[in-house]
Amino acid sequence: MTAPADPPAERGQATVQSGAVAPPPLHIAWIGFAPAEESGGVPGIATDLLHGLAALGHRIDCFFPSREHALPARITGIENVTYVWGTSTWKWDRWYSRGRLRAFLSSLAARSLASLRLREEVTRRHATDPYDVFYQFSNVENLSIPRGLKRSVPVVAHPGQSSADALRFLVRERRLSFQGRSAYAFALAVAVLWSRMRVQRRQIRRASLVICISEIFREHLIRDYGLREQASVVVPNPVRLDRFDSVDRGVGDPPTVIVLGRIATGKGVEDVVAVARLLLEQGVRARVRVVGGTSVWSDYTKVLDGLPAENSEYAGHVQSSEVPGELARSDVLLQASRYEAFALTVAEALAAGVPVIGTSEVGAMEQLSPAVATLTRPGDPEQMAAAVVAMLDRLAADPAGMRAAARAEAERLFAPEIVCAGVSSALARLTAGRSRAAGAGPDRDPGVQELTGSAS
Repeated sequence: MTAPADPPAERGQATVQSGAVAPPPLHIAWIGFAPAEESGGVPGIATDLLHGLAALGHRIDCFFPSREHALPARITGIENVTYVWGTSTWKWDRWYSRGRLRAFLSSLAARSLASLRLREEVTRRHATDPYDVFYQFSNVENLSIPRGLKRSVPVVAHPGQSSADALRFLVRERRLSFQGRSAYAFALAVAVLWSRMRVQRRQIRRASLVICISEIFREHLIRDYGLREQASVVVPNPVRLDRFDSVDRGVGDPPTVIVLGRIATGKGVEDVVAVARLLLEQGVRARVRVVGGTSVWSDYTKVLDGLPAENSEYAGHVQSSEVPGELARSDVLLQASRYEAFALTVAEALAAGVPVIGTSEVGAMEQLSPAVATLTRPGDPEQMAAAVVAMLDRLAADPAGMRAAARAEAERLFAPEIVCAGVSSALARLTAGRSRAAGAGPDRDPGVQELTGSAS
């Protein structure tokens, strides 16, 4: 069996290094997302970051627009973390939350109103115990930060995605989009994404520091939003490693190639179908299992009707808590995205001992060892199929070694303590730089001059 063609050159992403001297603790106002359960996805990332930053000694006041609800056990009762809840009464299964698009729009409006109401509490707490930094996690459009404080307290944006990217692929792939959404829904999605894009551009450009989850995501923010590179740093998303069981297992019979993620725009769904067909034509003994739900903006499940039943299946949506089990039954992950700011599924697969194949437009593929990760060109199913064959051969020759190496790669790059140390270091350097330049004048922002490229 032949190996795939040489993949594109990797981007020069800086990595987060451990072992550095711990920075002094800061007083942080966490603005935005409230973890709701102990799982993966954005809730899991939020929990990992809160827990890790608190463990480093930072004092954190969390301002959540939603009404109070149960939080994961490991972030409750922490002495240096407090929670301030909002007034939003938004709920599922109401007239305003029936249908995904209606639910999204109504929840966005409810969060915005509740965030505005939090401004008074933010101002009051800052007056009695000043904050060193406002930290906007996930949603950079949050309105909780009082306008008057943005000039005196640095604002750090930590976005997970960009509406500009979502809009670009929605329009570019409109032929596929119309297979699962009406023209009315498409037009409404375009209008909402365009409006959010304008707000995000303004917020990103005004932030003192933007924490980018990958180098390619930073490149897109520079191009689309005018982000200044010197006001940015790259730190990947964390993965809670203990969610995944032992990697000591063999290879399936037949091996399973899992495709895990949303069945939506930009995910390369049509390429997945083409790969499955190529594997069938070549007589490769493997089964392709596609797992994931649709997005608010698009539904590509009709594209999956082209999957050959002989070697493929679409399992539909699964809960985040089921992802470890899915990966434990899989042998190789295929991430065929035309673009993905990060792709947490790549990091989760490695944590589960599953080697990965992904395109050069997937952020989480940056810096991965070729021993357990193969880069391919986006939109090239022939190269992807060849990479699957080569990876399955290597896995069959040394399953224990390959799985252990995959796990080690996740520990090296995505362990929460590594990621949180990188975020903490970036925040400390930002605040220290601003303190040194307190008399530099209003037109200068030297606090970010040393942050280019690395979180180390």
